[in-house]
Amino acid sequence: MTDHSKTNEAQRDLDPEIEDLKSRDEILQVMYWMTGEGLGSEFSTADLQKFLPSEQAVLSCDLELLVSSGLLESQDDKFSLTQQGRAEGGRRFADEFESMIKPGHFECDEPDCDCHNADTAGDVCKHLSSAHVN
Repeated sequence: MTDHSKTNEAQRDLDPEIEDLKSRDEILQVMYWMTGEGLGSEFSTADLQKFLPSEQAVLSCDLELLVSSGLLESQDDKFSLTQQGRAEGGRRFADEFESMIKPGHFECDEPDCDCHNADTAGDVCKHLSSAHVN
C-alpha cells in the first residue's frame, strides 16, 4: 500500500501558494477588464471586491504584492495598472477567455462579415469558402 500522507502534506503546503498566484492573476484580469470596459482606471479594494471573491485583508495584501512587483501603482488607497501590469493583465485575460473570444465555427476574423450576423447564422462564411479569392 502506498503512503499518500507525504504527497497530501506537500499538496496542502502548495495550495496556499497556488491560491495566492491565482488571486493575483484574477486581480490583474479584473482590473484589465474593468479598465477596458470604461469603469475607470483606478480602483479601491471595495471596487475590486464586487468582482473578486476575496476578503478585504487578503485582497489588500495581494494588491500590495502586485505594487511591489511593479504591476500596479497605488495612490490614495486606489490601485491602477502600470504599463507592465496592463500587458500582463491583457495577456492573462486573453489566455483565460481565448475560447470565448475567437471566431465561431464557420466564422472569420472579419468583424463586418455576414457570417457574424444572426440572420445568416449557419451559412458558410464567404471568406472561408474555397470559391472566395482574396
